[in-house]
Amino acid sequence: MNEKEINDGMQQAQNIFNLKDDFSLIKAFNEGEETAFNDLVNRHKEKVRNLIYLNLGSTSSIDDISQEVFLAVYRKLKQFRFQSQFTTWLYTITINKIRDHIRKQKIMSVFSAFSSDDTENVVEPGSFKENFDVNEMVRDAVAKLPRKLKEPLILRDFEGMSYQEISDATGIETGTVKSRIFRARESLKKMLQPWREELL
Repeated sequence: MNEKEINDGMQQAQNIFNLKDDFSLIKAFNEGEETAFNDLVNRHKEKVRNLIYLNLGSTSSIDDISQEVFLAVYRKLKQFRFQSQFTTWLYTITINKIRDHIRKQKIMSVFSAFSSDDTENVVEPGSFKENFDVNEMVRDAVAKLPRKLKEPLILRDFEGMSYQEISDATGIETGTVKSRIFRARESLKKMLQPWREELL
């Protein structure tokens, strides 16, 4: 091993030791270190933006809602009690901001168009781009789910949260969370049935 490799290895080790977890950053911020909050934002902003996009199905309001989320985090961070993961707490704030946005924009009526009739929930092949995009197709299908099914599904299947974490974030009982995720997955199967071969 040459000197450069040794130096690179030492630098990588130093970088690992310099990494701060969320709790350490929160404590540093509460002690007056403002840059710690910027580190928190940079660490989690893409997850927040992705959660907003998956719930709303559009990019038009991502920046505004993200700003509202982190402004709320900034104001409430001293109230964080370290009794759950920071991401669970952050997702709770994000979901509430998404719900506020939906109420303000009165777009709940969009979801009412999707009745329990299976034929109305099927994704038509012609509704997608000529260039087949699996990720886009799934996102479009998820966007058509009712909010109460969509929220827990996204947190479970896209964000990898446990049922208990989802329950904590949404205020819904664990049993209801599991039931809604099951119903959401069944609805997606029906919507995506015409594209089954492309998805496999």
